[in-house]
Amino acid sequence: MYDVIVIGGGPGGYAAAIRACQLGGKVALIEGAEMGGTCVNRGCISSKTWLQAATLLDQTRKASEFGINATIDFMELKTIVDRKNGVGNDIRMGMEALLQNNGAEVIRGKAVLKSGKEITVGDQVIEGKNIIIATGSVLDFPKVPGLEDAAFTTDEALSMTEVPESVLITDPSYIGVEMAFVFNIFGSKVTIAVPTPRILPTEDQDSSQRIAQSLRERGVEIMTRQTLASVSKGGAGFACKLTSGDKEQTVEVKKVLVSTRKPCVADLGLEAVGIKLNAEGGIAVNDRVQTSIPTVYAIGDCTGGWMLSHAASSMAICAAENCMGQATKFKGNLITRAMWTVPQMGSVGLSEEEAEKKGIDIEVGGFPYSINGYAMVRGEVDGAVKIVSDAGTGEILGVHIVGSAATETIGEAVLAMQLECTVKELARGVRVHPAFCETVVDAARDAAGWALYLPRRQ
Repeated sequence: MYDVIVIGGGPGGYAAAIRACQLGGKVALIEGAEMGGTCVNRGCISSKTWLQAATLLDQTRKASEFGINATIDFMELKTIVDRKNGVGNDIRMGMEALLQNNGAEVIRGKAVLKSGKEITVGDQVIEGKNIIIATGSVLDFPKVPGLEDAAFTTDEALSMTEVPESVLITDPSYIGVEMAFVFNIFGSKVTIAVPTPRILPTEDQDSSQRIAQSLRERGVEIMTRQTLASVSKGGAGFACKLTSGDKEQTVEVKKVLVSTRKPCVADLGLEAVGIKLNAEGGIAVNDRVQTSIPTVYAIGDCTGGWMLSHAASSMAICAAENCMGQATKFKGNLITRAMWTVPQMGSVGLSEEEAEKKGIDIEVGGFPYSINGYAMVRGEVDGAVKIVSDAGTGEILGVHIVGSAATETIGEAVLAMQLECTVKELARGVRVHPAFCETVVDAARDAAGWALYLPRRQ
């Protein structure tokens, strides 16, 4: 009998298996496809390869601002695809080696729950004291008439060797928005039509507006409160009918991006053993990431939520430690959200709107990139840092950054919140100059009421 059986070899399952091994557990990891899950094969690593290429292309076009006459003779997209595949392969090999190094047994095949302590893989029955479900997510293909012919999934987009002339994106989340930047920078005419009042509807409104402004300045059309009702062949592409209340309009494009994802929970035997789902269709878990059956845990995308690789890894550590007798709670408030767009976005904790809905008396501080010395030197002045804090205690409730290096700088906020640092303490911080990280301290000083480099509050 194993101490821990892990179902799924993505970032969550892989981390859970290694952590359980570190704690002395006998561990089996079940994987029916490629190691690495969505992140390595079809998500994080793949998309960031494309976004890095897009960023380099964007920067090259601005080289003349620094007196550099750079010309772009051609773009070989196959090279990007090859690089994406090569990096993914290297990571998968590393994962396999580390699992072996830690003593985890990898079993190939599809796992189905038989009970709270048993699974089947084909004809084989495997027993374990605890089970961790880490099955990830799958594409959620919308049920829109005619969409199948026009669809361009993220799987296909991340392996494209030719950019479509025009694309319609209906996903308002970070996946859709990142892909909008990729398509736009590489030459597609991009239209974003979303059913929500704004793109990135779950992020702080200021962050959403800043990213939307950047897209619009690049020529991307953003249409809100629009639902894709049907798709039909028309002209040289596809006619996409959009509806908003009793009004409708048509947008003609070459392709429609399908990028939304849903928890992968089908055919796992969950219902048969009594494991409950949440409102999102993911596996319901408590703060110890236990399911409705105490010996079964669930982590990552299969639980719904933000569906982020680093969230899966963090939940994995929590699950593994609990399986091995420790008492660990998952701190979801410390999970960052990020986009490698131009400019980047990074956020953690509550938005200003969420804090107000909770009835918290808040103090908000901010600092624009436009007066940060390093941003000015680099010609990357778009963006700002925003800190939401408790007005009474100074507790940092949320931090929202739009700007260059935001995906790295947001780590400052996570550490501050993890160590229960107040805005007054963060405001006393010392950072290297010139650097983007100065903006976080400057925003904290504003929240604390003594910003040095902003006009005095009236």
